[in-house]
Amino acid sequence: MNPTPILQVLFGLNCVSFVAAIWISEFVLVGLAANVVLVLVAAVDLLFSPSTRTIEVERTVSTVLSVGASNPVTLIAIQRSSSTLQVELTDEPPQPCETKGLPLKLSLRPSKEQEATYQLVPHRRGQNAFVAVHLRFASALGLWTLSERRELPFPVKIYPDIRAVQRFDLLAMKNRLAEVGLKLWRLRGQGGEFERLREYRREDELRYVDWKATAKHSRLISREFTVERNQNVVVLLDCGRSMCNETHGVSHLDLGLNAATILSYIALAQGDNVSFLAFSNAIECYVGPLRGKPAIQTIIRQVYDLQPRWEVSDYGMACDELLRHQRKRALLVLITYTLDEQHFLSISRSLRTLTSPHLMLCVFLRDLELSNLANRVPEDNVESFQVAAAAELLAAQARRVAELRDSGVLVAEVLPNELSAALINQYLDLKARHLL
Repeated sequence: MNPTPILQVLFGLNCVSFVAAIWISEFVLVGLAANVVLVLVAAVDLLFSPSTRTIEVERTVSTVLSVGASNPVTLIAIQRSSSTLQVELTDEPPQPCETKGLPLKLSLRPSKEQEATYQLVPHRRGQNAFVAVHLRFASALGLWTLSERRELPFPVKIYPDIRAVQRFDLLAMKNRLAEVGLKLWRLRGQGGEFERLREYRREDELRYVDWKATAKHSRLISREFTVERNQNVVVLLDCGRSMCNETHGVSHLDLGLNAATILSYIALAQGDNVSFLAFSNAIECYVGPLRGKPAIQTIIRQVYDLQPRWEVSDYGMACDELLRHQRKRALLVLITYTLDEQHFLSISRSLRTLTSPHLMLCVFLRDLELSNLANRVPEDNVESFQVAAAAELLAAQARRVAELRDSGVLVAEVLPNELSAALINQYLDLKARHLL
């Protein structure tokens, strides 16, 4: 409990009597009497005010939260005393995070349940927990503030932003995938698996006309094909020190993991087999091969707590581990970020061992700050040196990318905020071209 400003002001006013006693000694007795009365009133106020133990508090929240997304948390309070209380509730959510709506203010009537909701935006994936709830209210006469920190532990798992998958499905149903930068969704090809018969269109080739169906219906009927299913896709996610870099406060590993999750979901929806390999200087996890859209939950449960490590990634070890698990031809998608030319050389030496019989797609996150610096017009000698150094680094990386392409590796350089859309478009394009 703590005295309120009202009680502090009253004690301050009583002290005026003691100051006046410097000139008139009788004011000492007045000040003492006033203080005794105030102490008695404060004691009675505290004695007849409801205890914090009369308030029951519960928390309602999902056991699984999404990082970087707004998650609702509800606090429920019940007051067992006979008076109405104005209570302020504050939660201790998993850290680091951002909250919107705290503290919560509730008017608790006797034996009535009240609830209020605030929004929680976690900033880090993995295992975490709510810790305690703080409750505070004023005494009957407003002379005291009664407060309590009540332990209310609740473990939670903070996943990548799994709601991105739900948004993708919603946009797909509404045929609005262009809003997230996707060019294709339902893939139809030439020479893939037969899907259906339909009326002939002007752009159709004559070799796809089904002459038996044409004779039966007395009009031209074409065969329509879709891309092949049951192919293999393996996502390799770099968890080394280069993925500790951040763009707008979000680590490159989080960006890569979000993109890899959506890619896995789409590949599973296309009927392909998906595996997931995360590595740094050791194998962090290997999942798969899995098939079917519900399998995305298995992938998320296995990779949600991945964290970047301040270690140099061992690409050779990752390639050896992959070749041990994946012998059939597959699309291998590596998501990484290069720090310098030597880092690039280490990647290219290892990836050349995977180009046969697999199809290798290497997705490099582009350094946004470095690109902006290289395009800047320098204003002094120091800035000229910085711009030249940035341009030289980008030119060296461009040479290494060209060499990697010449060795048979597909390469994509994308901005961090465009990673998901670029990765999915690459996959869908490869499927449409039947390169798998």
